[in-house]
Amino acid sequence: MFRPKGTTLIFLIVGLAVIAPLVRAQESEQSEREAMYYRYLEFASYVKGGSIEPHWMADGSSFWYAEGAPANTVIWKIDPRANTKTLLFDTARLRKALTPLLGHEPPYQGLPFDKFTFVDESEQAVKFSVEDKEFIFKLGTYAVTRAPAVSEEEKKRLVPRVVRKSPFSGIFADVLEELSPDRRWFAGLKDHNLWLRSTYDGRSVQMTTDGTEDYEWGDVEFEEWWAKWASWSPDSLKLAVKKVDYRRVPKIPILHYLPTEEVDWVHFPRAGQPMRQVELFIVDILSKRRVRIDIGKNPDQYIYLIGWRSDGSELLFLRKTRDHKKLDLLAANPTTGSARVILTETQETFVEVHPVWGWTRLFTVLEDGKRFLWLSERDGWKHLYLYDLDGKLIRRLTEGAFPVERVVVVDDKAGWVYFTAHGDLQRPYDTHLYRVGLDGKGFTRLTEAPGQHAIQWQDGLEFSPSKKFFLDTHSSPARPPVVELRRADGTLLQTVAKANIDGLKELHWSPPEEFVVKAADGKTDLYGVLFKPYDFDPTKKYPVIEGIYGGPHLALVPRTFTSRRQRFPQALAQLGFIVFVADGRGTPKRGKEFQDVVYGNLGRHEIPDHVATLKQLAEKRPYMDLGRVGIVGGSWGGYFALRALLLAPDVYHVGIASSPPADLSDQWHGDVEPYLDLPQKNKEKYEYASNLRLAGNLKGKLLLIHGTSDAAVPFSQTMKMVEALIRANKSYDLIALPEHSHEFAGRYEQEAIRRYFQEHLKP
Repeated sequence: MFRPKGTTLIFLIVGLAVIAPLVRAQESEQSEREAMYYRYLEFASYVKGGSIEPHWMADGSSFWYAEGAPANTVIWKIDPRANTKTLLFDTARLRKALTPLLGHEPPYQGLPFDKFTFVDESEQAVKFSVEDKEFIFKLGTYAVTRAPAVSEEEKKRLVPRVVRKSPFSGIFADVLEELSPDRRWFAGLKDHNLWLRSTYDGRSVQMTTDGTEDYEWGDVEFEEWWAKWASWSPDSLKLAVKKVDYRRVPKIPILHYLPTEEVDWVHFPRAGQPMRQVELFIVDILSKRRVRIDIGKNPDQYIYLIGWRSDGSELLFLRKTRDHKKLDLLAANPTTGSARVILTETQETFVEVHPVWGWTRLFTVLEDGKRFLWLSERDGWKHLYLYDLDGKLIRRLTEGAFPVERVVVVDDKAGWVYFTAHGDLQRPYDTHLYRVGLDGKGFTRLTEAPGQHAIQWQDGLEFSPSKKFFLDTHSSPARPPVVELRRADGTLLQTVAKANIDGLKELHWSPPEEFVVKAADGKTDLYGVLFKPYDFDPTKKYPVIEGIYGGPHLALVPRTFTSRRQRFPQALAQLGFIVFVADGRGTPKRGKEFQDVVYGNLGRHEIPDHVATLKQLAEKRPYMDLGRVGIVGGSWGGYFALRALLLAPDVYHVGIASSPPADLSDQWHGDVEPYLDLPQKNKEKYEYASNLRLAGNLKGKLLLIHGTSDAAVPFSQTMKMVEALIRANKSYDLIALPEHSHEFAGRYEQEAIRRYFQEHLKP
């Protein structure tokens, strides 16, 4: 066919002229979306107020708190008895009094500090620090003087030192020395032995000498990271501490590449492998005499320290069998070492007692030292029972088709137990405060608004020391936080603080959508939250991303307005995705039957539940493009994100698995044995739960992310998955994070996830 010279060039130029504006428009749109994504990562900074840190005062009811930091800090005092709110300091007067001692006017316009301590119980003078100088301030006269200098050495003596570094920095704190009740000694661990350090002169005293690398004093390995490692007697003369034998426990190598290659060997008993052997001792700090506690003859068991009876007559501890079906509460005689069983809890599946969020909620001793509250799932729901310390059941306190979460406080004098529970059957994940009488009567819900009413000031709820008032910070994914002051009976006194969300106008924010769907069984309700882009258009089609955890250890769905779990999914949505999070069957907080679905079935029902959730959401939301679906998760979420791509390859097209267990028989025994028992007994169930055998099913794009120094889910797990994918001739992408442990890798990992979904789901 004849074509004049230059025609191809003309067509190309014309084509570019048409395409270029479209490309620029797409780039501009993407740039705006990414800008909004970064803003949403800082979502909490656009929410002003709505939380306080109360500091209770000597009368047991009044408290102070600071707000407006740092530019215009003020400190308020609230007296609940009079229901008043007043300024504790005259800001201008205090700044004027402080100026001559500083040699210049304090910065900003408010108070130059937001924390202080009262000098004595009269609360007429305070000590605070400004520019690394300490001052004494008298409230009556507004006189300010320099506080006596304290040497750096003296300051260090009064600060607890780290006993062991956390493998989850930013998630769980480092474990510190234990301060004695008389504040004279810190108990610590050094060179595998027990030591004391004086708070008076800093001298150290070695209490044991027989500790070795694999047979040491204290818990220093991953196995019971969150459990109490030592417990002082009330008179500060005795210390309960475990000695742990790791000699038969296998080790894994943690290879450090930087700055030079080195190897650490960490104890890591996989499912079915020998576990550590525990001995429990009480050490007399004066004589160094030790008494060995009789914890029973079963070598494979878990021991959790609770603490001492108030009179020091007995040490209380928990003992759980390796199969997790039996839990004993015991009391030990510190003189003879003999122990008696107070009560026994059993389950046909597993007794849910995880060191991080389990045992601390089970047991609450009353002020009389003779009775205690026990939290049990014996009827299928966690409820409160009142016992005496001889193990006699006095009465059951709560009942119903809902779980109690934990005891907040007990007012023995008034006869009330205050506790949190998930008692709203229409919103089963909402946490409310309740109370019930020690006589089993008067069960009442004390908080009203839907959402989360949590358990400590950091989480939103705190009782006054007088037990007559409480502070309630509550919110939901769509409702900003409010701080309310209430009487113990729930009567509202005043709104202390309320979040200002005017800043969210800049983000074009709209509330996330809470939803309810049916599980794969067609009967069980599942709950979740869905996020949309800031410029959502229901006539468009959007790729979908699911955030997943799925494991039996925690419920993932964000339930508060500025939840850390909400930040990243909400930010991802701004890039042009529909993002959702849901908790399927097998997760906690919904009762024993709901969680027991996982027993003997790890890896079987979870992905079908999430597939069912996805499809039901899309049925009513035609803007969800089921031809472009991604999934992302970390740790157990990594296991299930990987499993989703392998079990449902036609449903999930792009997956990102961070720190994923690939083969559960290679995972730490405490993570899997409660739900699958020992591999020696249930080999076929472990084989079914393994992702390695499914490698050939992969169709979509897979990104694996793993820290090379991960001691919770070893890097070898991902290497085994990689090897299985290679054998199956499947493509994959891998990000190895040198020297990184199990926690989320922050902005770098976020950016990797963002780029991967943008590239392969093409919003």
